[in-house]
Amino acid sequence: MEFLYEYGLFLAKAITLVIAIVAIVTVIASSAMKPAGKKGELELNDLSEEFIDVEEDIIHYLLSKEELKEKDKKDKKAAKEKAKADKKAAKLSADNEGSIVKAEARIFVVDFNGSIDAREVSALREEISAILTVATPEDEVFLRLESGGGMVHGYGLAASQLDRLRQHNIPLTASVDKVAASGGYMMACVANHIISAPFAIVGSIGVIAQVPNFHKLLKKNDIDYEQFTAGEFKRTVTMFGENTDKGREKFSEELEETHVLFKDFVRERRPSLDIDKVATGEHWFGSTAKELGLVDEIQTSDDFLQSRSKSHKIIALRYVMKKTLAEKFSKAASMSVDSIFSKLWQNNRIFPS
Repeated sequence: MEFLYEYGLFLAKAITLVIAIVAIVTVIASSAMKPAGKKGELELNDLSEEFIDVEEDIIHYLLSKEELKEKDKKDKKAAKEKAKADKKAAKLSADNEGSIVKAEARIFVVDFNGSIDAREVSALREEISAILTVATPEDEVFLRLESGGGMVHGYGLAASQLDRLRQHNIPLTASVDKVAASGGYMMACVANHIISAPFAIVGSIGVIAQVPNFHKLLKKNDIDYEQFTAGEFKRTVTMFGENTDKGREKFSEELEETHVLFKDFVRERRPSLDIDKVATGEHWFGSTAKELGLVDEIQTSDDFLQSRSKSHKIIALRYVMKKTLAEKFSKAASMSVDSIFSKLWQNNRIFPS
């Protein structure tokens, strides 16, 4: 009888587990079939407050109790004087209708850590669009850029997104702490002002394409490769077919055309550059890049933001992708199954001795 009881209890738990898994799979499948809504959301972070909090924490750690009391008195006095000044300014504004009171200067911080295909541009376009809804020419956008470049069309779109700020007369500063090469520099040169760490890699204004060819290997093994096109140069070079001199020449022409477009893009945005000198495909460290005119100032992004934390409201924006319901349930299901099996194992019910 005890065996039947143990077996019945095990069977009941096993059935419950199967039903739970089927239910979770059903929910995941149904959520995956639903039409996708908004895929992400904008996260805002007040970096000004973070700088103030860090400063306060250090001060409270370093000062004695007596010094802290004295500091509190001074802070309260300064706060009262500021409140009076603000009240006076508000009254003056009310008395002089039509006068414009200047708002607190703002810096919007955006990060771009670029991949080969520049897929991060989907988030960048959302961040730029959000900034343009509220920013004025008195504000500034600060781009923390890190990219070694990649596909032309991807980085061309990323640079165009930044160009939207220039078109609306919103000042843009680009910061290069590590690398802004090739497509990365295409983005950086859109900025009104470029700063760089001394050992950051900058430049590489050039175009490269590498294509392996397996034609000889296929021919050696008696494998035919057939390719059908309409249009003489629909495919100039191929990985598996036999490439022709005419196809190689055309491919080289296309690379050169892309290089010319790249140089024209940089020249238009940084007219003081000797473009023929810097558009050789070479890259330089930040200090040399400044001498060549590729960047304007040697400074890290940390120095820039900290130096302006007292005078500006600094807001970091980040567009993040939401986890789908399927992803959330998948994680929850995995944890639930692990938990159930763990409890069954501990209770010694699955494998009765």
